[in-house]
Amino acid sequence: MPACHSLQRRLLLSSVKPVPFFPCTVQPRTQTLSLPYRARFCLSQTPNSFRTYYTHPPFLKEPRRASSTWSLVFAFFAIGTGAWLQNRYFGAVQQQVPDAPLQPPQASQQDLFLGVIDTLKTMPSELPPGTVGNLTAEQEAKLQELWVLTLRLFGVELEESDEATESSRAPSPSREKKKSKRRFGLFGKKEEETQATQDVLSSRLAQVIITDGDDKYGQSKEFQQALADIPPEELRKTFWDMVKHDNPDSLLLRFLRARKWDVKKALIMFVSTIRWRLQDVKVDDDVMKNGEALAFKQSQSSNADEKQVGEEFLAQIRMGKSFLHGVDKLGRPICVVRVRLHKAGEQSEQTLERYTVYTIESARMMLAPPVETATIVFDMSNFTLANMDYTPVKFMIKCFEANYPESLGSVLVHKAPWIFSSIWNIIKGWLDPVVAAKVHFTKTVEDLEEFIPRSQIIKELGGDEDFEYKYIEVNPDENKKMEDTATRDALVAKRHELDQEIQDATLAWVLASARKDTAAAAAAQKKRNELIEKLRVQYWELDPYIRARSYYDRIGVLQGGGKLNFYPQSNKTSAESEKEAENIAIETTPDDVD
Repeated sequence: MPACHSLQRRLLLSSVKPVPFFPCTVQPRTQTLSLPYRARFCLSQTPNSFRTYYTHPPFLKEPRRASSTWSLVFAFFAIGTGAWLQNRYFGAVQQQVPDAPLQPPQASQQDLFLGVIDTLKTMPSELPPGTVGNLTAEQEAKLQELWVLTLRLFGVELEESDEATESSRAPSPSREKKKSKRRFGLFGKKEEETQATQDVLSSRLAQVIITDGDDKYGQSKEFQQALADIPPEELRKTFWDMVKHDNPDSLLLRFLRARKWDVKKALIMFVSTIRWRLQDVKVDDDVMKNGEALAFKQSQSSNADEKQVGEEFLAQIRMGKSFLHGVDKLGRPICVVRVRLHKAGEQSEQTLERYTVYTIESARMMLAPPVETATIVFDMSNFTLANMDYTPVKFMIKCFEANYPESLGSVLVHKAPWIFSSIWNIIKGWLDPVVAAKVHFTKTVEDLEEFIPRSQIIKELGGDEDFEYKYIEVNPDENKKMEDTATRDALVAKRHELDQEIQDATLAWVLASARKDTAAAAAAQKKRNELIEKLRVQYWELDPYIRARSYYDRIGVLQGGGKLNFYPQSNKTSAESEKEAENIAIETTPDDVD
């Protein structure tokens, strides 16, 4: 009898065969297919994927399998999972979808980035939407609205009389009797105010908070703290220091685009960034003002703690843990991060944060309009778990999402090993979806060519660009101009006059637009654009007196006067090379030789 049951079970099992998927008609998920012993096809969330399983009748027991079979199943499962992870995270390069895309220049146009570039002139590339020179009427109105609030935070009262506002209308007795003042209220609304003081304004703005959950970094609190702690004039000064060689409109538009043109959220983000730069990091008064020269000086100190701070900062630069070199197909500066050189615990958290901000600010000096973003290449060659350090990663993410919005063009994670997949799952959870969409995984130089011409990919990454990072030490005399405080103060005073004029021209532009006086608005805007260009030119006069020279000044990338040369070594002419050789020969020739 047991033998009969055993024979019957074998016959039944042998009759159950997997049914091909495509010939079958799949019913809704709540139904099953009519197959022997309810062999079902269950659709997963991905439409094209499925799995098959069999439900045995109750009288049949699960057939025994040898342990070797389970070992094979486990091995195939492990291999399949590894292959899936590799393909899922490090497979084909994702299609690039930047927020404000620039059209890649043609091959002949790419040569524009290979010589000396004048950043004071707009490169002949397509202007991205939502940037200076390519704004819709609605976007321009949002920009003006943010300027209104910004100027009021600086203590500037925006007001015009009813007579000026309604000058185009026919006079009436009631209007002649009443000549009150109209001021721009919060977020573009006009309201009657009998007494508009900065204290009243600050108290009203202090109530502005983000209530829809879009406050990842607690910027509402930072915004209110800034209004309470920082005087209006200090806010104004920090803003204009932040502008540097930028167009101030471009700066404000970054925050508007990052907050999807919500003026309230853009204002909160903008003021929070000002507070961060002024109080937390001291970007302009310390990091960029002192730069590598301070670190070099600290490294020579007899104080052990001070010496360590200087040596740690210089160690990052000397080893080339990250460096800026060249541009991608869209003219965006490239920052290469060699992850294998980082070891957690070899430097302090403060050193890494300072070094990160210093690198980002150095990249800002290399933006040639209309380019406003940079590309980061994380070289994951020879990566091990010892190189993973979540703390600086979190800080970098916060920088780009909260304090340098719309500054990241694309992130290329190159040659990431399979062990990075679980790490990426963690990091991706920290990223804003917009930022996460800019991350692309590349495995070969052909993948990199989707973003960077092979001729501009350094040989270290498999390209043809003959560049090897070698740090050039600080020259003790390179910052002599910073000692000339009289000239510096005169240039700072001149800049102060220019930014005051820009504020006045902005006020005229906003008020004329509010009156719908097209001619006056156009005239004010023209004057304003001229003043902004003067400010940009004037910054480069001031720059040597307020910013310590960097490695990029010493190798000739930053050439002064707003000039850039991303490939200074490869762009030398034969005459220049001969002259340089002659100079070296003269320097090495003994004085007594005729």
